[in-house]
Amino acid sequence: MSDKVTVEFEGKKYDFPIVEGTENEKAIDIKTLRGVTGGLTTLDPGYKNTGSCESAITFLDGEKGILRYRGYAIEDLAEKADFLEVAYLLIFGELPTPEQLEKFDTDIKAESHVDEDMKKILDGFPKSAHPMGVLSSMTSALIAFNPGSVNVDSEEEMYNAIVKLLAKFPVLAAWAMRKKKSQPLDYGSKSLGYVENLHKMMFSKANEDYSVQKEVIQALDKLLILHADHEQNCSTSTVRIVGSSHAGLFASISAGISALWGPLHGGANQAVIEMLEAIKEDGGDTKKYMAKAKDKNDPFRLMGFGHRVYKNFDPRAKIIKKSADEVLGQLGIEDPVLDIAKGLEKEALNDPYFVDRKLYPNVDFYSGIIYRALGIPVEMFTVMFALGRLPGWIAQWKEMRQRKEPIGRPRQVYIGENHREFKSLNKR
Repeated sequence: MSDKVTVEFEGKKYDFPIVEGTENEKAIDIKTLRGVTGGLTTLDPGYKNTGSCESAITFLDGEKGILRYRGYAIEDLAEKADFLEVAYLLIFGELPTPEQLEKFDTDIKAESHVDEDMKKILDGFPKSAHPMGVLSSMTSALIAFNPGSVNVDSEEEMYNAIVKLLAKFPVLAAWAMRKKKSQPLDYGSKSLGYVENLHKMMFSKANEDYSVQKEVIQALDKLLILHADHEQNCSTSTVRIVGSSHAGLFASISAGISALWGPLHGGANQAVIEMLEAIKEDGGDTKKYMAKAKDKNDPFRLMGFGHRVYKNFDPRAKIIKKSADEVLGQLGIEDPVLDIAKGLEKEALNDPYFVDRKLYPNVDFYSGIIYRALGIPVEMFTVMFALGRLPGWIAQWKEMRQRKEPIGRPRQVYIGENHREFKSLNKR
């Protein structure tokens, strides 16, 4: 196979090298294209065929249904690691030793306090505010309380900034929920693990001792791991491109939260439950809605099935389906909406229309089901996604800055008016 690609333009030929990744992915390196051709660029709406960076963090093969963090299969990590181990792996490149993990956990707990003045900012939001908007704003506000820029060449400064964000982010997420529900704020407990502490801050009651079933924490832990990174998706690309201007870590993550909020990205699991609720209100006939989904002339869209990247079964969905079945069984929850979800799942997995098109239930379908079963309000679903994705965002930002990548500056093909003579106001 040739190690270059030749482009012929206006009678001249230009050679561009082929770059090959460690998993045999191949790409045409066109960074000199515009310069050598005198202005020729590429047009790729949505960047579906354009690599914006080289990265050593996550490998994804949509055709084969493979997802790996730093070389480790998602199946192994979900089964054998906890969320804090996976966060360390993504950010620092290796699974932590027992000593490293203990220090990481201790350092995060030491930074889990949030300045009291942050409560004043929180008080300024109406109860109607969506928790994702609150979380994005509060994360951005952390900059005011940590105004110094991080020296990315200092291992100590980078570590401290990362620990601060990992420590404070769950607090802000829990506060966003408790604000919505008019509940007193909770700071958690240093005696609890990272995920259990998150659950306590969200659900503890002032007049009751906190307790939770281990199955609940295990399910949450697994969901956070499955969402921890997913290559160059919309929010991750946003974090990297904002950070490429040398914007700080907190500002870049805040931008990522806003990108994640969209219903085509992180908001998909919320859309799943809203769809199930609508089906329930219409009588709960799953066969009717499966028929509507197959009707090209019907505007109804079956949310939570299929995936833009995975052309096979989403490997995360395989893992979380098992967890969803276990949680629903162990908690003994009776919910007509969850019954509808199970009905849709069963029909889709046995309907040739969906099987032939590989429109399997995806991770958003099952995560929405679990979040609902655990009593998490639907408007918090995307916040939970953000909590899981935080280590991936941090890892991507850190990699981009330490590789000293240039500022992101996409090109365009202009399709507007040509030069026009200006007319004074009285002649228009």
